[in-house]
Amino acid sequence: MTPSDEHPRRTRLAPELASATAELSASGVSSPRVDAELLAAHVLDVPRGRLILIDAILEDEAARLREIVAKRAGRIPLQYLIGTAAFRHVDLAVGDGVFVPRPETELLAGWGIERTGPGATVVDLCSGSGAIAVSLADESKAGRVIAVERSPEALPWLRRNASGYSQIEVVEGDVTDPDLLSDLQGRVDVLLCNPPYVPEGTPVPPEVSDHDPAEAVFGGADGLSVIRPVVALAAVLLASGGWVGIEHDDVHGTAVPALLREDGRFTEVTAHDDLTGRPRYATARRA
Repeated sequence: MTPSDEHPRRTRLAPELASATAELSASGVSSPRVDAELLAAHVLDVPRGRLILIDAILEDEAARLREIVAKRAGRIPLQYLIGTAAFRHVDLAVGDGVFVPRPETELLAGWGIERTGPGATVVDLCSGSGAIAVSLADESKAGRVIAVERSPEALPWLRRNASGYSQIEVVEGDVTDPDLLSDLQGRVDVLLCNPPYVPEGTPVPPEVSDHDPAEAVFGGADGLSVIRPVVALAAVLLASGGWVGIEHDDVHGTAVPALLREDGRFTEVTAHDDLTGRPRYATARRA
């Protein structure tokens, strides 16, 4: 055994993190230090909070960190690189072909959880990775959680994330189909939907334009092409007194509540802001 075998070369972590932060900042990443630390924690296979206890890392670990930081600097989503996305109390598997769940959607999920009683039937439309469905199954006493997704690329991720929850039923289907889930008409207690809602032509970050599936982001010229049929479908599926919550773009703060009111089958229509004060989702109750 050579001396180098006995004492493998190491490098200090702090300068590596500083260099990674600078590289990510220069590339336009909005949270460079946080991303650098999360990538380092992933490479070292430790919780982010333990990085403060680590003074030095092996040279091969430093090399892997520099490689993955370069990919993030190329604006590959952080969650794709580490393989998971944190959402409320769960970590979801994500990767190519599935929309990365955003923190603002946690508010809609939380609203739905608060209205889900024991044994309730819940529907999650445009389920994607299953973020809302899994949170409902994880945090509520729902009897059934039906997660609907049409994308053949997203469905494997949804099935993977839902696999640990017996309450979740994955359905391949199009939410614009008025006959979707016809066997549940008038029987659903809570219906939630985070649809594609960004108006076509809206500038979006490279992580979105280059990696998120376009069909999970853009909702037609005005961003409402999926929301309109979802409102009509919710009115058919919900039981009397059932609740609907629909996430929307921040330019839809009046448009989506108006669609719910104009339908004529809903009461208690309410607009909700996200944590930054922007309009984010609308809710209503089936009359």
